[in-house]
This record gives sequence, C-alpha cells and structure tokens, in this order.
Amino acid sequence: MRLLFVGDVVGRAGRQAIADHLPRLIADYRLDFVVVNGENAAGGFGITEDICQSFLDAGADVVTTGNHAWDQREALVFIERQPRLLRPANYPAGTPGRGATVAVARNGAHVLVTNVMGRVYMDPLDDPFAAADRELTACPLGELADAVVVDMHAEATSEKQAMGHYLDGRASLVVGTHTHVPTADHQILTGGTAYLSDAGMTGDYDSVLGMDKEEPISRFLRKIPSSRFQPSGGEPTLCGLAVEVSDRTGLAEQLAPLRVGGRLSQALPPFW
Repeated sequence: MRLLFVGDVVGRAGRQAIADHLPRLIADYRLDFVVVNGENAAGGFGITEDICQSFLDAGADVVTTGNHAWDQREALVFIERQPRLLRPANYPAGTPGRGATVAVARNGAHVLVTNVMGRVYMDPLDDPFAAADRELTACPLGELADAVVVDMHAEATSEKQAMGHYLDGRASLVVGTHTHVPTADHQILTGGTAYLSDAGMTGDYDSVLGMDKEEPISRFLRKIPSSRFQPSGGEPTLCGLAVEVSDRTGLAEQLAPLRVGGRLSQALPPFW
C-alpha cells in the first residue's frame, strides 16, 4: 500500500498547495491512501466544512486536526456529519465528533486513522497514550485493520517519540504534527512502525510557522501584540511523508519525506 501523510495545512497558500499538487501526486504515484492534517486551514486557525470538503474532493481520505479543532465554531456542528474529519481522540467523553475512523483505501484495504493530542505544553486533555491504546485495541492491525495511521499532534518531541515506541509494531505509521517544521528523523522503528517527529506544514515557508513575519517578530521584540496573526500568502510547499506499507503485515517497508513546490528543497520518494 502506498500511503501519504500531509502536514498541517496553513491558510490559503496551504489550501492552494493541496489543490495544485495532491490530485497529481495521487495519479502519478498511484497512491492508495492520503491523510491530511487540516487544523490550520481556515485563515491559520481551524477548519470549515467547505475547506474540509475541498480536501476530500482533492483526494484526501481522512482529515485530522489538533488544538485548533474548534477555532471555527461551525466545526462543532459539521464534524458530527463528516465521519472523515477527526478531532483528537483524547478529548473528554461527550465532545462532538470522533477521534478515529476506518476508511477504505483505493486498493480496498481498511485503514484505521486516529488523531491524539499531547499534553506537554498543550491543553491538559485526557491521556493520549490510553486513548491511542483504546483505538488500536478496538481495531487491531492485522485483524480488523490492514493499516493503522496515528497523527500525534504535540509540542514536545519526547512525547511524540514515546508514542512512536509505545505503538511500535501495532501501527503502520506514527507521525507528529503541530510544530510546522519538518524533522529529519524519519525511520522504521524496531517493531516495523514508520515514525517521524513532525511532518512539517503545507504552506509558505517565507514566514514564521506559516504566518506573516512582521507580527511574530514584533511580539518577540516588544512583547505586545499589535495585530492578529495572518497566514503568509507566498508560494507554498506541500510537506509530508510517504510510506510503503506491506500488504501482508501492515507494517512499514520504506518511507521518505515528500516536499513539493515553494522554498524548501524538493523531495520525492525514490521508491515510487
């Protein structure tokens, strides 16, 4: 199975990168399954129903979120009728939406996707390790799922790495999101799980984490906000991780970063 995970989409530039590149990548590389983190897609803060649908129309199979899941208040309503949009599974019981879903890939495989959020330097939600354990136990790899993808939305690299090792051998991919900077530690862990600390963002890298530079710089210099953060609108880079998953075991066989467009060095998986 050919799986692509796309890092946090930021603002209009990030949405344009999805529209421009994702359908072509799916066609050219015969991708079986695509997960997109869309939590910063609406002006840098949250996601709307129209934007979510545009990602699905472009070829995303599941859209994940994180700490900005509810920044657009309409998400509290439409997430209930959109089973392919996830919020972190470790929100308290009774929170709208769902933290996991099983979707059918283009090759007919059943893929469990779950979204959990870290607690170090983040909102104090329920235990993400227990939440991930619960979802993977309910739909185990090799039994009810042919592949398992875990989006670990977290600030601390240590917490992300701990999640990767905790789920090693039970997930096809554990990938970090949230920090908007692609890391270089992509690897297959001892038990066969593909891992990356952060997939980076899909947006304009001539920015501060996808936002116009002036306001963040001003806040660092003066410690006083002077205006709202606004997403940067320059040429975007689509950032993500490509994984080749074994059809027999559901574990990773190969992985490589993917970067298309914009300022960052371009990277395409050599095994595709």
